[in-house]
Amino acid sequence: MAKKTDCEKALRVDAERNRARLLEAAREVFAEQGLDASMNEVARRSGVGVATMFRRFPTKDDLITAVFADKMKAYANAIDDALADPDPWHGFRTYVERICAMQADDRGFTDVLTVVFPAAKAFEAERDRAGAGFQELITRAKATGRLRQDFVHQDMVMILMANAGVIAATTHAAQDTWRRLIGYLIQSFAAEVEAPLPDPPTPAQTYRALLRLHAPKPETYPRKP
Repeated sequence: MAKKTDCEKALRVDAERNRARLLEAAREVFAEQGLDASMNEVARRSGVGVATMFRRFPTKDDLITAVFADKMKAYANAIDDALADPDPWHGFRTYVERICAMQADDRGFTDVLTVVFPAAKAFEAERDRAGAGFQELITRAKATGRLRQDFVHQDMVMILMANAGVIAATTHAAQDTWRRLIGYLIQSFAAEVEAPLPDPPTPAQTYRALLRLHAPKPETYPRKP
C-alpha cells in the first residue's frame, strides 16, 4: 500500500512539473508571438509531449487563461488604485498609461486585453470588475470638468486596439513608440480640446469585435491523438 502511495505522489509531482514547464514555455511563446502562436511550439519548447499538454489543457483558451490569470488580476486591481486617486482626472490618465504599459511589456497580454473569453468565467469576472471600475472613474473624471463629456467606456477598447497595432509594428525597432501614441490620445481626451466626434460603436458592436478577434484559426491547437 505504501508503494502505491509513493507512486501516486510521484505522479502528482511529475504532473505539476509538466504543468509548470508548459506554463513557462507558453508565457515565453505568447510574449514573443502573441496568442496566434502555435501550440506545437509551446509543447516543443517545454519539452512536454503534445498528448500530455492536451490532457493538462484541453483547449487553447484553458492554457491562455492559466498563463495570464495573474496579469488579468493585476489589470483589474489597477482600477482600484486609479479610483483611490484624490484627483479623478489624474487617476484616469495614469490608469490609461498603466494599462497600455502592461500591453507593451508582453505581446501575449496585448492580445488578451483585446479579446473576450466567454468560457473563462473567472477570467471574464476580472475584466467585468475592471470595466465597472473604469466606468466609475470616467464619471468622476467628467465631474471634475477635465475629461471631455463624450468619452465613453468603449473608447478604452479602441485605445487598446490602436496601441496593440503600434506595439506589434514597432516593438523590435522602436519599442517606446506606443508612449507617444498614448500621450497624443490622452491630450485629446481633455475637455478643453473637445470637438464633435463621430458616434462611438455600441457596447454590443464592441463585444462582437472582440469576439471576432478571437475567432478560431486552423491548426492553432494540436488535435487529440
